[in-house]
Amino acid sequence: MIIDVHGAPLYAYTGGKPFHPAQPTVVFVHGVLNDHSVWILQSRYLAHHGWNVLAIDLAGHGKSGGEAPASVQDASRAVLGLLDALKIEKAALVGHSFGSLIALQTAADAPERVSHLAMVGTAYPMKVSPALLDASLNQPMKAIDMVNVFSHSTLAPPPSALGPGTWLLGGSRALMRRVLASNPRVNVFHRGFVACDGYDQGEQAMDRVQCPTLFVLGRLDQMTPPKAAQSLVRRARQGQVVELAAGHSLMTEDPDGVLHALQRFLRPA
Repeated sequence: MIIDVHGAPLYAYTGGKPFHPAQPTVVFVHGVLNDHSVWILQSRYLAHHGWNVLAIDLAGHGKSGGEAPASVQDASRAVLGLLDALKIEKAALVGHSFGSLIALQTAADAPERVSHLAMVGTAYPMKVSPALLDASLNQPMKAIDMVNVFSHSTLAPPPSALGPGTWLLGGSRALMRRVLASNPRVNVFHRGFVACDGYDQGEQAMDRVQCPTLFVLGRLDQMTPPKAAQSLVRRARQGQVVELAAGHSLMTEDPDGVLHALQRFLRPA
């Protein structure tokens, strides 16, 4: 599904179901150098169980046009533009890593429009090491290898998100290379990392969030370890925490665990 957002095409995967205005909506937001496909199990399940699903490619990534966001705030404005374009009064937001900060900022800027906030593999501040920042700019293929080593635990059991025989690290590397190549004008890898590293509004944003918040954290996460999310957890008004035996790539290392956490969280009261 292609939606015009602020004059540029934004792609949203709908889980194979048409958009129905009468149904509740959940928006999935990916992290740095990912796309909508990282949510394939969770988005498809919800699309077939009463939800409108909009798993987006951020602007300038994958199938979306426009300028890649240079900040969390830029990306948040695009999420609100998506809701405006489809006349969605209120939606649940689910974000991973960089996407979790985007979802947080959106819920803070427009609390009346967000029913649930789920932050997967999150941290605040979400600082990026100088070595990784430099590699993402000057040696992006090396940086992709570095990120994938840091993002996956050594205990991730088969089968993975796509079934027996899937190679988690290889699949993730291929996705990141594809997303990097999708925008020859801008290095979306480095730009995304700079946006994460420079975001300094997390605690203020969480103070403005009015909806329930779910934190899905990986006990073995080296990129955003659970302790790095605690400043947000403490400030969340209706916070819930689920820890999974996974690294940073939670949706592929423990797809069922992420899905079950979202199922419970999004269940009507």
